[in-house]
Amino acid sequence: MKNLRITVNGTAYDVQVEELGGSSAPAAAAAPAPVAAAPAPAAKPAAPAGAQGSVVVKAPMPGTVVNVVVSAGQAVKAGDDLVFIEAMKMETPVKAPQDGTVATVDVAKGESVDSGKVLVTLN
Repeated sequence: MKNLRITVNGTAYDVQVEELGGSSAPAAAAAPAPVAAAPAPAAKPAAPAGAQGSVVVKAPMPGTVVNVVVSAGQAVKAGDDLVFIEAMKMETPVKAPQDGTVATVDVAKGESVDSGKVLVTLN
């Protein structure tokens, strides 16, 4: 077992990691060290019964989601605002590339996103 310290969003967690060999039996588990519980991820809105849409709208840049203006099941027209991303103190709207219905909203307000992260899917 290896003891590691992992920092996530400024919170340190002490974890034990077992190295698995090809055919060795697992080692007996040691008593876990007391650690702060990891924050639960934000719940994402459920998609209507159609699952993920065929048109994927991705983040054009890394930043923070400051506003989500659509919800699953909502009809949108080409050019409608879907999500606003803040990067370098500028808010940038991410717009619908075509007419459609929002199938999924894959981000929440306050979430950090990387360039290329799926934000919304449309049918």
